[in-house]
Amino acid sequence: MKKNLHIIIISFLFSVILWISISLSNDYYSTFRVPLKLVDFQQGLTSGSKIPKSLQIKVKGKGWKLIAEKIGAEPAFTITANGDTGKRFINLYNYLSENQWLSSDLEVIDINPDTLALSIEKITSKKFKVVPDIDLSFRTGYGIASPITVVPDSVIAYGALSELKKMNSVKTKKISLSNLNDKIEIRVDLKNIQGMTYSDKNTLVTIDVQRIVDRNIDNVLVKVTGVPKDREVVLLPNKITIAVKGGIDILGRLTSDQFRAYVNYRDVVFDTLGGIVPKVESPDNVSIKYIKPEQLRYVIKKFN
Repeated sequence: MKKNLHIIIISFLFSVILWISISLSNDYYSTFRVPLKLVDFQQGLTSGSKIPKSLQIKVKGKGWKLIAEKIGAEPAFTITANGDTGKRFINLYNYLSENQWLSSDLEVIDINPDTLALSIEKITSKKFKVVPDIDLSFRTGYGIASPITVVPDSVIAYGALSELKKMNSVKTKKISLSNLNDKIEIRVDLKNIQGMTYSDKNTLVTIDVQRIVDRNIDNVLVKVTGVPKDREVVLLPNKITIAVKGGIDILGRLTSDQFRAYVNYRDVVFDTLGGIVPKVESPDNVSIKYIKPEQLRYVIKKFN
């Protein structure tokens, strides 16, 4: 029995190969989803229409040919877009001969979609602001200490006028960053838009991540604005403490003279509560939590 084992195995393998060979010689149906590409635009022209990124093509052919197409390099269905500006309706069945991978060994049963409405327009340009499209999460106690910056912060987009009119900015590709606890610089590609090119392909995004802390800024002088020449307003007290929140490096460099605290004489005159709340202007990238005291008493003096 052992002596005949190799004969049995060879016979079995031969039977399997023969069965597969016969099976693959039969006709089968298969559906391909392939990218759609427009090629050979005349210089200075582009498509002003949104077209499908891919087509669904149903074919009939021998099994071995269908397998070869499935495991081979991914094909693309190409359309020649030459011609002057204007609206065109394209029947994709007319382009079967230009797509050689759909050889005579395959019979095309259906193309979906089978017709395209194509608008050919002149390429024009317009400058847009670059907007980073980023999802961020931070380690506990950390956050953005200053606005995110991008370099370059604007690009020139080249494309069909009808598409440029719909845009108000150019976004970067979507990225997600998590558990941030330090400043980071990352180069991000601009988001692809069909038929659109840019003066720069990417931008450098800088995210200033710091530990977020609190700090009190003491002895900030409160001034009174708009006081007539024959009046004087005495504030009680005339200095306040400002509690602020921000990045540790930013708060560490703050001084009281970087804050502007004031009350307007007109608000003092029309006050009915006996106390006035000062207005406070803070440096960039700093948020005010509260001021102390919240209200200031005052005395108005008149000169003869």
